[in-house]
Amino acid sequence: MNRFSRAARPFATLVSFALLTAPAAAQDVASQPQDLAPQPIALPEPTSIQGPDETPWLYEGSNIPVDREWVFGKLDNGLRYAVRHNGVPPGQVSIRIRIDAGSLYEKDSEQGFAHLIEHMTFRQSTYLGFGEAIPTWQRLGASFGTDTNAQTSPTQTLFSLDLPDITPTKLDDSMRYLSGMIRDPVFNEKTLAADLPIVLAEMREGGGPGMRVALESRKTLFAGQRLAERLPIGTLDKLEAATPKAVKAFHDRWYRPENVVISIAGDVDPKVLAAMIEKYYGDWKVKAKATPAPDFGDPVAPKGVDADNPVGQVAVEVEPDLPRSFTYAVLRPWRKVNDTIEYNEGLMMDQLAQALINRRLEAKARAGGSFLYAQVQQQDVSRSVDGTFVSFAPLTEDWQAALTDVRGVIADALATPPTQEEIDREVSELEVAFKAGVAERDVQAGGALANNIASAVDIRETTASPETVLSVFQGMQAKITPEAILEHTRALFEGDVVRAVYTTPAAGEASDAALRTALLAPVDAASDVRLAARTISFADLPPVGTPGTVVSTTPLGVLGIDRVELSNGVTALLWSNDAEPGRVAVNVRFGSGYRAFDAKDAPYIALGESALIGSGLGDLGQEDLDRLSTGRKLGFDFGIDDANFTFDAQTRKEDLADQLYLFAAKLGMPRWDDNPVLRSQAAARLAYDTFATSPAGLIQRDLDYLLSGKDARYETPTPEMIAQTTPEGFRKVWEPLLKQGPIEISIFGDFDQAKAIEALENTFGALPPREPIPADAAARVPGFPDPQPVTVEYHRGDANQAAALIAWQTGGGIENLRESRQLEILTQLFNNRLLEEMRERAGASYAPVVRSDWPVDVPSGGNIAAFAQLRPQDVPVFFAAAQSIAEDVAKNPPSADELERVTEPLRQQVMRASTGNTFWMWQLAGASTDPRRVALTRSLLVDYSQTTPERMQALAQKYLGDRAGYRAAFIPEGQTLATALPTGTKAAEALSSR
Repeated sequence: MNRFSRAARPFATLVSFALLTAPAAAQDVASQPQDLAPQPIALPEPTSIQGPDETPWLYEGSNIPVDREWVFGKLDNGLRYAVRHNGVPPGQVSIRIRIDAGSLYEKDSEQGFAHLIEHMTFRQSTYLGFGEAIPTWQRLGASFGTDTNAQTSPTQTLFSLDLPDITPTKLDDSMRYLSGMIRDPVFNEKTLAADLPIVLAEMREGGGPGMRVALESRKTLFAGQRLAERLPIGTLDKLEAATPKAVKAFHDRWYRPENVVISIAGDVDPKVLAAMIEKYYGDWKVKAKATPAPDFGDPVAPKGVDADNPVGQVAVEVEPDLPRSFTYAVLRPWRKVNDTIEYNEGLMMDQLAQALINRRLEAKARAGGSFLYAQVQQQDVSRSVDGTFVSFAPLTEDWQAALTDVRGVIADALATPPTQEEIDREVSELEVAFKAGVAERDVQAGGALANNIASAVDIRETTASPETVLSVFQGMQAKITPEAILEHTRALFEGDVVRAVYTTPAAGEASDAALRTALLAPVDAASDVRLAARTISFADLPPVGTPGTVVSTTPLGVLGIDRVELSNGVTALLWSNDAEPGRVAVNVRFGSGYRAFDAKDAPYIALGESALIGSGLGDLGQEDLDRLSTGRKLGFDFGIDDANFTFDAQTRKEDLADQLYLFAAKLGMPRWDDNPVLRSQAAARLAYDTFATSPAGLIQRDLDYLLSGKDARYETPTPEMIAQTTPEGFRKVWEPLLKQGPIEISIFGDFDQAKAIEALENTFGALPPREPIPADAAARVPGFPDPQPVTVEYHRGDANQAAALIAWQTGGGIENLRESRQLEILTQLFNNRLLEEMRERAGASYAPVVRSDWPVDVPSGGNIAAFAQLRPQDVPVFFAAAQSIAEDVAKNPPSADELERVTEPLRQQVMRASTGNTFWMWQLAGASTDPRRVALTRSLLVDYSQTTPERMQALAQKYLGDRAGYRAAFIPEGQTLATALPTGTKAAEALSSR
């Protein structure tokens, strides 16, 4: 039951529901509402469906209650499927086709073929000519790379399609296209020549120190197994030696009906989906005999390794630009299990045991321990290993001390049962998550449901309804005792062999012998990290202040949203609706965001993002806040925008008042603990050098800084800058900012409005009047760099890696927001052309990206930026191609078909996104004080999806045209950048001459 094995993961926050019918404004947004109800399709009655008296194929050998919302079936040729009706989002069908073959199925000479076939499948097939797949899916409203995608793992290849705005014809066409892609892709010299460079570009871009560490770690941790040597990306020599015949042989061997599982969740009758599968896959027959899956191997201890000396392979990896990290693993063979209720109860015990240890490790790190973080996690890895992995990051070169501290915490967990309070705390956390799953079951996205089936098949387990998950968990409560948790903790650290990898930037700091000695050394149980019994209740917390009152409640004018104003000037937007059961989204906007800082205080921006919330509130530290959240669904995300600070959370109606208290108390009575700041300083110092290990890292570090004209506020602080910061300085910078500027709270979702207003009066209404934002803050807006000359930055990664950026200045502000939406169409058109030039034709880049950034809350700072990872020699080619495209679209309007390939996916994206509370919360942010934002929602869909070739040409002339874009190149140290190719016709000729 794969939902149990992932119990510790947070539930997805995707929200989607049918657009509410009421105010005219909401109808304006939808433009022309469509009937999204399932439509009948004339097909024969499916004959392969497994009836209610049969055990579905997924549940064979299991006593897990069958999730009857799924309809299961099996064709005579062995292909299996699971289909269900799902209307989230409305009108969409999510299709997943899983092939039981990944990189572990490859022969030595085939390494990389499983992934290569994934690419070639999209190149040409029975019903799609050469290069037709991407434009075909775009015309159907699916965005390539988002709605249409595929991925290869060691154990499977998964093809995904989220098809919006479903009609009988679109569904039939899509199922036919997919069947041709899976059954009969074209393998010839032309298709191989087109896709091999793209795969090699992906391999190149994934290289560098991080990949070297990953490869060496795999070789050590999974020594003797196929997993140690076979990455999905493959090897350069085997890929370059690939032939169409050899690639087809791999496809013929594994792409067989009995190796295929299709899962579909969508706004269509499941019987129609089953009939479609029968129609397009029922006649699929393969003459050759099936090939047994290869033996993945077991983790075998080397000679001399036994219970008295359990440490096997170890490795020290020196990478000067990577921070210290240590992983050791207790490994056991993976075996297929009978996925029963009893088995899953054991998994839940394991999860609780790990959660208890991890909470203690976090407490030690927060208190200023020898490590930045540490975690214990049991994983079943690629049906190859059942392992317990312990990972941590030493703060200094004294890795032995960090290892001793981590092992000491684990030793205590192995020696003594946990307290009942500790157990109750972790049980409450899981129960809240499982109850939320039940409450939110009706808004589970179809894509996530289809993925669940594929995941369950991959790990050879079942899936279960949220009600079953909760029922099984609640039914095992009597079994969760301190002694039982101790037993499961000990089992987690029993295994055939222990292996370890230590990564360090300093040569000579450690050796294999030192690692082995440290792992075998006895440690004392660290009982000091056991969390003392202490109950904290919201009822015992001091009030934020004297409650305020509501001075006005008025309709906002869209979607039935109310605008509430409190006596202290705080405003709120409230939209109570039951379309997302169990979910309440809360957003708080206050202050002035990036405008609040000047250059000297800029390093405190990054520290605030990571340490402000952890610094506590009132008399409560971070541990106290964790205790308060036990048994509740609370969040506390903090963000910094151009002109505002934000608090965000996903909660539920029974916890809404407490959520609002936490947010208001952070503003009204903040606490200033030192340790969160010191920990954030350490994390910033350790991470900084890693940015320079690849061109992608440099872009992540410097993109906003460069595009703002090197505004210090957008610079990632260096270790030297961090060294100048202090906890006292942190408070001095941030304390006044929490008191400044108007506050707007948005509460959208399933809640009682009267109770929400009462909670607002007691929390945000009790805050003192806000201090004004300093007058000079408004002038602190980002600039834009001079387009000449080319900015060059150097990375310390592989010599064949580079990246390039070209950008054009646009604008910002609410006044031209409609134009910014049209710019998104232009940007997507640009993206398609650049993809064709740099990836599809030249193979120079794996995935070039073009994006438009238009800040709504400040009057400037927007840009259109194109960037790509590529070979150093292709940087000038990229500049020439991007400049040429910009000039061409300004001179020659795009065709109607080219626009349709952009506008239809955008229309579908807006339609789907607009079925969620968070979408409208984002669109209406600031609307309590600026009514223009309400009016602008009425043209939303039209602005993003309707345009003309002439309109695109005019925008290109205004923002692109013959204007030289700002250019930046990220190349390896020791290399020089060739002079960029000239723009215009010469650039186009230079590109075509390749």
